[in-house]
Amino acid sequence: MELGIQGQTALVLGGTRGLGWSCAQALAEAGVRVIINGRDRAHGMAAAAQLPGGVFVAGDIGDEAQRAALMAEVEKTGLPTIVVTNAGGPPPAPFEETDAALWRRSYEVNVLGPLEIVRRCLPHMRAQKYGRIINITSFVVKELYPNMALSNSLRIGLTGAMGALAREVAASGITVNGLLPGLMDTGALQRVITDRSKRFGHTESAVRLQMAEGIPMQRLGTADDFGAMCAFLASTRAAYITGQNICIDGGLTKSVI
Repeated sequence: MELGIQGQTALVLGGTRGLGWSCAQALAEAGVRVIINGRDRAHGMAAAAQLPGGVFVAGDIGDEAQRAALMAEVEKTGLPTIVVTNAGGPPPAPFEETDAALWRRSYEVNVLGPLEIVRRCLPHMRAQKYGRIINITSFVVKELYPNMALSNSLRIGLTGAMGALAREVAASGITVNGLLPGLMDTGALQRVITDRSKRFGHTESAVRLQMAEGIPMQRLGTADDFGAMCAFLASTRAAYITGQNICIDGGLTKSVI
């Protein structure tokens, strides 16, 4: 399918690994010039070299100064009309083990950082009369998950802000949607598996099997399951889809909507 986005520029936050990297690859395959962001410069440069015309910009979006420097580099390269926000997610922990410092840091990374990056890109999208904002969050937006107090709260916070934005910019040719991964076999899930293994005394393989058995498709998701939907939402084909949150979870989420 021709997606109609050849020649556009995309910024993929957290785009050097896992689900972000899957999105970056799918966008590049559709002819998009992709700027990927991450904190590991050596790894990021190597990843960008695998994308036609790929560019890497270093920076931690949870740090105000680094966000500003990141966007200064992006502006030199060329502002994007496609922005994919992505962060590894807050650490797994029950509510009683989360303190104020952890809440503040997690808020900067998972809510304020993505919002500030998007805000900087909006004027350019309005001028182009074209914009695609795609937020990688989590299935917990629709169905809460145990021992994930930070993620359950902050993912919903970002979703609410982006849902409001979707209605404000729709008439300008800009869409805003969320991609909600389920239990995807990436580094972020590995942190949950490790935590659960230590907390309950199970082997990591047993935890992994238990997770897979709770999914109707009977397997964990992979990064390869993810990128194509990101590219579709970024395309001209998805021009009438906005304010939506789409689960990519093998049927895990049980919510009605």
